[in-house]
Amino acid sequence: MADNAYGIVQIDGNSWQIEEGMVRSLLFAGTKKALLVDTGFGKGSIKDTAESLTDKPIMLVNSHADGDHVGCNGQFAEAYMHPAEFAGYQEACPDGAIARPLWEGDSIDLGGRVFEVILIPGHTPGSIALLDRENRILVSGDSISESPIFMFGKTRSLNAYIHSMQKLMALSGAFDQVYPSHGPCPLEKDRIGKLIDFAGCVLRGEVEGTDPPYDLPAKLYRGDGAAFFYPEIGGQA
Repeated sequence: MADNAYGIVQIDGNSWQIEEGMVRSLLFAGTKKALLVDTGFGKGSIKDTAESLTDKPIMLVNSHADGDHVGCNGQFAEAYMHPAEFAGYQEACPDGAIARPLWEGDSIDLGGRVFEVILIPGHTPGSIALLDRENRILVSGDSISESPIFMFGKTRSLNAYIHSMQKLMALSGAFDQVYPSHGPCPLEKDRIGKLIDFAGCVLRGEVEGTDPPYDLPAKLYRGDGAAFFYPEIGGQA
């Protein structure tokens, strides 16, 4: 049964956005199984909600292990993510599903629909994107967004992020739209170039940050089509 903690947006006959306030999970169904990307803050039963939308067995994949993406992981037996997220996941969700590895280049075959795993460190060390070449979409987690991207803290690297976005840019002939975890969805792929350009400006100290709208150990840097929460310039790479 669907949980009223969530809003459901149907993308097509076999794809759904599951909205929980400011964070989004995504559900894709194939002929053999379904893929749930992330479980949100954990304020409801996302498992019941996903099972109300598809009768296929559900595979849980986490784009990364920040708390607002793993909140309902305990409702599942297993959660797949890049192993670089395992330590952060144990801290964020100690009673969650057993972590299983997803590696760069792995494929998730749902039956009639395949997602490729792409490692994109920067926002977190093991952030991943999922590429569906046939349907020409990229699931990006937090790494591509119209909303400000969190880039402060010991596990985050704006330098690594730029290289990851350049990696996605090189693959951009394979997709047209991006499905992010926050903010408007979908986004056009030209957002990636804007993020690369502005992240470089921030990293080189060419822009001035402003105070964030809520208490964070970072400044808000906002440019054309891109925004980051990032430490005072010179504080982190």
